[in-house]
Amino acid sequence: MIYTVTLNPSIDYVVKLDKLVSGMTNRTTSEEYYFGGKGINVSCVLAELDLNSTAYGFIAGFTGEAIKNGIRNDKIITDFIRLDSGISRVNIKIKAEQETEINAQGPHISEQELEKLLQKIDRIEDGDTLVLAGSIPNSMPNDVYERMMERISHKEVRIVVDTTRKLLLNSLKYKPFLIKPNRQELSEIFETEVKTEDDIEKYAKELQKMGAKNVLVSLGGDGAMLIDETGQKYKAGVLKGKVINTVGSGDSMVAGFIAGYEKEHSYAYALKLGSVCGNATAFLSGLATKTKINELLEKIST
Repeated sequence: MIYTVTLNPSIDYVVKLDKLVSGMTNRTTSEEYYFGGKGINVSCVLAELDLNSTAYGFIAGFTGEAIKNGIRNDKIITDFIRLDSGISRVNIKIKAEQETEINAQGPHISEQELEKLLQKIDRIEDGDTLVLAGSIPNSMPNDVYERMMERISHKEVRIVVDTTRKLLLNSLKYKPFLIKPNRQELSEIFETEVKTEDDIEKYAKELQKMGAKNVLVSLGGDGAMLIDETGQKYKAGVLKGKVINTVGSGDSMVAGFIAGYEKEHSYAYALKLGSVCGNATAFLSGLATKTKINELLEKIST
C-alpha cells in the first residue's frame, strides 16, 4: 500500500480577473476550486494511474468535510483525523496581470491529535511506501516527519520526501528511497548558485552521500534529472504544450515516479512516467488525468 501524508489540507479557490485593483471591488471573470495539499495531490494522480493509496492527515470543520468528499475515489482510502475545532484552510489564488496567492494557516493541531496520526503510521508494513510531502503547520513540532520515519525505521518501507531545506536535510539520516528538491532548493541547501547540469549532478550526489537513495531534481522549464541509487544519471525534457497551471506539477511527478517504479522497477521508466505526469498537470487547469497522461505517453513513444 502507498500512504500519503498531508498535514494541512486545503481548498484552493482560484479566481481570475482582467485586472486586480487594490482598494476597490473587483469582479471575477471565472472561479474554480480544487481540493488538495501535496500528499493529497499525489494520491489523486496515483488514482489516475490505477494505483490504490491511503491518504492520512488532518481535517476540520465544514471545509474539512468538503475536502474528504471532494477527493472521494474508489482508489483512495481517506483516513483523516477529524480535529475538534477550527476549519481546514482555504487558500486564495488570484490570477490577473500577475498571480497573487493568499495561503491560510489552517487549524491548530494538538499533541494528542498528532499522536493519533503517529499511531496510524505504526500500521505501515514492510513493502509499503510512505510519501511525506509539504511544509509543517505552525502548530506542529518541526521534527514531526522525523518522528514518523523513526516509528518505521525498523521496517522495509520506501520513504518519499518532498519538502524543503531543513525538513529535507533532517530526513536524510533515515535513508529515504526518493527525495525531490528543485534547482533553487539545491542552491539554498548548499549555499551556492546551482547553474549547470554538472552542478546539479554534483549536489544531487552530495545528498546521496548524506543518505538519500534516489535524488529527483525538478528543473521547471528544463525538465528533470534523476541520479539513481547506483549513481546513474537520467534526464527528462519538457513536452510541447500550452502551460496552463504549474500548481501540483511536482506532486504529479512524484506520483508518476512512484507508479512507474511500482509497475516496472525501472528508474528510467519511473522518470519517464513522472515527467509525463508533471507535464500533464501543467497542461490542464487541475491535476493530471488518465486521458492526458496516456495522450502524452503516446507522443513520447512515437
